[in-house]
Amino acid sequence: MKNGHRGHRGSTEVAEGVHFERPAAPEVDLLLRHADHPSAFLALRSGTSRFTSPGLDGLVAYREAGGFAFVLGGPFAAPDERPALLEAFRAFARGRGKRVVAVQVRPDDVALWRAAGFRLNQLGTSFSLDLARFTLRGAAFMQLRNKLSRARRAGVEVARAEHDEATWADLAAVSRAWLTTKGARELTFLSGEVGRPDESWRRVLVARQGDRVVGFVTLTPAPGRLAGWQHDLSRRVPDAPPGVMEALVVHAIERLRDEGCAWLHFGLTPLVGLEREPDLGGGGSALASWLLRALARHGAALYPAATQAAYKRKWGPALEVPELFAFEGRYRPGSAVRLLQVTHGQ
Repeated sequence: MKNGHRGHRGSTEVAEGVHFERPAAPEVDLLLRHADHPSAFLALRSGTSRFTSPGLDGLVAYREAGGFAFVLGGPFAAPDERPALLEAFRAFARGRGKRVVAVQVRPDDVALWRAAGFRLNQLGTSFSLDLARFTLRGAAFMQLRNKLSRARRAGVEVARAEHDEATWADLAAVSRAWLTTKGARELTFLSGEVGRPDESWRRVLVARQGDRVVGFVTLTPAPGRLAGWQHDLSRRVPDAPPGVMEALVVHAIERLRDEGCAWLHFGLTPLVGLEREPDLGGGGSALASWLLRALARHGAALYPAATQAAYKRKWGPALEVPELFAFEGRYRPGSAVRLLQVTHGQ
């Protein structure tokens, strides 16, 4: 697997099997060079702010709510510039009267946050599929194979979408139908989005039944040591045939594997895996741990963590990585309320 990126014939390549058809924007280029996080491209979603500091080649993606500035993943910069960028952002946040809370911190970044005086607890677990090892054979995948067969019999066909306004209108219609059925609103932080047709780095797969779009999946680049693509957003219409989502994901797996891609990431599921919270050498908050475990046991109406985890685990992920949150000083339960608000666009 190659790290870094290079251009050829008008495309940008992050790693084998991870490339775009057109040159990338400057912020995309920065993430490809410096981010080592499967969810790094969530930094580019609409409504998320990006902090930069003169003389430092990096960015901090964040959203503000109440007295907090919520950082996604960490400072995305070269390793020797990350501490300085973090301190520059902390000074910026203090000047705005905000306390910094980082979410989706990976275990390899614990030392960075601890050195800056932060405390850490587990937030949830992310899931990653090793494409070279993936197979649909065996009894464990019988139900999945049956769903794929039902989708094929219903005439469902999956293809990569064109980046044009007509396609995006179809995606928006599917999303509206999905949200209406769920009685939900669009999440605005720590989750994917449909995006815009001009985002050449976003890959979209659509499922059609005849001329009608009945579902879609979007994929975004996942830079770093586990370079690949991230399953960013998936939606289907309420009356979609059974197996539509499975057909979309299997199509993605097969195409990415044919292109030489190594990993498909399914992203963070909050409140999952807390019973296996990693040993961080102390310094976390017992109150935060208790509250999150209580939410995991009793908060299904607030967030369907168990359902989300079951969907991701059914693909047989090779990696389940704990993702953490980092906070300054004593843990403040109000930060969890504010994070929910900013995530739900409130």
